[in-house]
Order: sequence, then structure tokens, then C-alpha cells
Amino acid sequence: MQDVDINYWAVLVAAVVPMLLGALWYSPALFARSWMRAVGRTEEELSGMGLGYVISAVAALLTSYALARLEHWAEVDDLWNGGLVGLLVWVGFVATVLAVNTYFGGRPAQLWFINAGYQLVALLIMGGILGAWT
Repeated sequence: MQDVDINYWAVLVAAVVPMLLGALWYSPALFARSWMRAVGRTEEELSGMGLGYVISAVAALLTSYALARLEHWAEVDDLWNGGLVGLLVWVGFVATVLAVNTYFGGRPAQLWFINAGYQLVALLIMGGILGAWT
């Protein structure tokens, strides 16, 4: 595999974005109630989700690292092109996979909008951070 010079501080900072954004996005201030209705869960059922936060943190680190490698290969060196890579990853992989899973899982379209919207904002910001912090 090609040796890639990765800025691990940028990867760590970018990995914090989905965690902070998720805390806001899936809070009662934004989409918590709509999301719970769409997945058929209650607040009581969601208490004690410590393992979910660990999985989310690991996923955020892996996503940030993979995005950093993609941006390195694409020779991204600014905020805007970093955000563009985040957008392309979202369009080509995240939005499409979520759409298929949402549809075949029999879930409401609203769930796709909530989850895909979160992923879009997270990837745009992460890509921008990684692109700017080369």
C-alpha cells in the first residue's frame, strides 16, 4: 500500500465533528422525536447506550482517517475541495446505501432525510477540516 503522510491531529479533530454534531442533531432541540418515531423507539429504550457511543467514536475515527487518505490521493489542499470530497463520499456511498437500506428496511423516508442529512453535514465539515489542515 502507498505510504501516505497523514496529519493525525487533523484526523482526530475531524473525528470529533460527528460526535458533537450527532449530540445536537439527534437531540430534542432538533430531530430526536422525529427520529425515535421513525425507528419506533422510546427514550426509555435508548437509555444506557454506552456501547453505541463507543461504536460511534470508533466509526468517526475510521471515517476521518479514510477521508484523509482520499483527500491526500486527490491532492486536496484547501477547505472547499476538502468539503467537495466529503460531498462526493456522501453522494456516492452514504446517501445511496442509506436510501437502499431505508427503503428495503421498510422505514419511512423521513428517516433517510434525518440520517442522510446528519451524514452530509458531518462529511462536509470533516472534509473541509482535513482539506484545510494539510
